[in-house]
Order: sequence, then structure tokens, then C-alpha cells
Amino acid sequence: MDDGHEVQDGRRVRGTGMRFAYETLRDEILTLALPPGHLLDETTLADRFGMSRSPVREALIRLAGEELVVMLPNRSTIVAPLDVTAFPKYVEALDIAQRVNTRLAAELRDSDDLVAIAAAQARFEAAVATGDHLAMSAANKGFHMAIAAAGKNPYLAGFYERLLDQGRRMLHLHFDYIERTSDGFLLTGEHAEMLEAIRARDVAEADRLAHAHTRQFRDNFIRFMAQNHGASMPL
Repeated sequence: MDDGHEVQDGRRVRGTGMRFAYETLRDEILTLALPPGHLLDETTLADRFGMSRSPVREALIRLAGEELVVMLPNRSTIVAPLDVTAFPKYVEALDIAQRVNTRLAAELRDSDDLVAIAAAQARFEAAVATGDHLAMSAANKGFHMAIAAAGKNPYLAGFYERLLDQGRRMLHLHFDYIERTSDGFLLTGEHAEMLEAIRARDVAEADRLAHAHTRQFRDNFIRFMAQNHGASMPL
């Protein structure tokens, strides 16, 4: 049984098994293959991955740090619930973070920032073309964090990054809904417009687009939940 190490040049490299378990479980949680509330049994996972329980436990601890799993007092671990009742508060915070970071980017960006944002947008468009929601989610975060970096405020960028990470499972559902109900512009066109506003140093337009981007995410997620789960979340 694998003890979470890999052999390289006759030496054991610590953590490889943990990374594999962590990355596999993270991807399955983000794509909802492992649904909210699903029990994650260490012994069952160790058998599945062909390794001891120790690297599995380390992987679960790392996932708990990212708020993707919850470690309960009875030593059980579950996939973190999706609390749709908290969604209005979440999107309120996301709107503030998105607008302030995008405004700052329009005001403070330099030529290197524009190159980085454009490259991130190109990666997002390429991910959209594949239809791979994990790749799309990672590229979406990369685009928005490139904007945050251009804003030159690491505290606001850190707050924004935390919110983007917390919303990745909801974003997966959002992508699915848009792909079934629109021509795809919402997935790529809004980012392109934000880039152009930042390029033009148009702070007011950057703010307007960032706000509209959040509202589009909010409205489509609520429609998805209403159509698929009968959830009602008045704002």
C-alpha cells in the first residue's frame, strides 16, 4: 500500500500520495461529483487510492483549510454543505470586492498588467472552448486575480481571492446554466469588455461592468436553482 511517497532516484519524496488524494477530491468536490454533505470515510478513501490513511487525512485537513470539507467533532468528515440561504450575503460581498478591485485596476494598471490580464483572458477563452468546467473555473479566477494584481492592493486582492474560491462550486452550476441558455457571450464577452475599460482607464465603466458581471452571476445562479431545485432566494 502507498504510504504517500514517490520513489525518485532511489529516494522517497514525501507528500505525493497526499497531493494526488487532495487534487482528486478537490476536483470531485468542485464539480459536484461529490455532492454537499457526502461522507468522506478515511478508510474507504485509502482503499480507493491504494494508500495508507495518513496521506488521506492530510488531504482532508488541507481541504478543510479551503472550506471544501467539514471535519466534525465525531472525527467524521463531510463535503462542505452549499448554504443557498447565505447566497445573497455572499454575492453582496463578491460585488463589493469585484467592483473595488476592477476600479483600482482601471486607475492604476500599467502596461505589464494589461499584458497579464489579456493573457489570462485568452486562457479563459481557450478553457471555454474545451467545455471543461474545472479549467474554466481556474481560468476565470486567473482572469479576475490578474485584475486584482493590477489594482496594487494585496489586502483587497486577498479578500477577493477568498470569495472567488468560496464560490467555485456555485460557478460550476453557473457555467452549466449559461451553456444551456445563452450563445456563450456571457462567458467571454463580459471579460473582454472589462479588459477594454481597464485599458482605457475608464474607472466608472470598469465599475459598472464589474457590478453587471456580479449581477449576471447572481441572476443566473438563482434561475438555475429555481429551475432545478425549486429554490427561491429573493434579494
